[in-house]
Amino acid sequence: MVKELLRIEDLHAWYGESHILHGVNLTVRQGEVVTLLGRNGAGRTTTLRAIVGLTGARKGSIKIHGKETVTLAPHKVAHLGVGYCPEERGIFASLTAEENLMLPPTLAPGGMSVDEIYDMFPNLKERANSPGTRLSGGEQQMLAVARILRTGARLLLLDEISEGLAPVIVQKLAEMILTLKAKGYTIVLVEQNFRFAAPLAERFYVMEHGLIVKQFAQNELTQNMAMLQEYLGV
Repeated sequence: MVKELLRIEDLHAWYGESHILHGVNLTVRQGEVVTLLGRNGAGRTTTLRAIVGLTGARKGSIKIHGKETVTLAPHKVAHLGVGYCPEERGIFASLTAEENLMLPPTLAPGGMSVDEIYDMFPNLKERANSPGTRLSGGEQQMLAVARILRTGARLLLLDEISEGLAPVIVQKLAEMILTLKAKGYTIVLVEQNFRFAAPLAERFYVMEHGLIVKQFAQNELTQNMAMLQEYLGV
């Protein structure tokens, strides 16, 4: 039986006075690609941020490898092998691509070496000495993902990685996710681009108003298209 890596139960989260998540329940098994779908403001990004402890108050349960983490500080969650790639990417303009890559500390054993990363992202090898500002949007996105792979993270939380990128780059990112899945990584995707996410994910959770309103597997995709049209306008 495939081991459960992440279990969230009755998760509530706030930013200040704003109550954003209203009892989220979801599970992610080891080696799975799972996608959170929903409109902007549905609570998808807040769910990722709550997993790593970057929201305000949290209530409920977040278990990673069976360990309760809802009260842990973000750096302690990271040491459990969790990597978060935010939508804004966070590339430092004054550092070269390689300096950006080397910036985060090693958090867990088994991180990718620089050579392995350059094999997966040949563009980054070519641009190793280029300042962050000189990288294209696609190269910045690859760098943002590569940076967490080096830390040893095995549970990857990826927020809108295809946002605003050319189709050829989006295709490369899709290939990257399939490669990481083949290597045994577990991935939670927040995606607006349904066409990008649909072939990659084994299971889908649909969010609305800070709640999971529907979940289904890849093989149930066709029968759920009308529902997705209603919730996402796809």
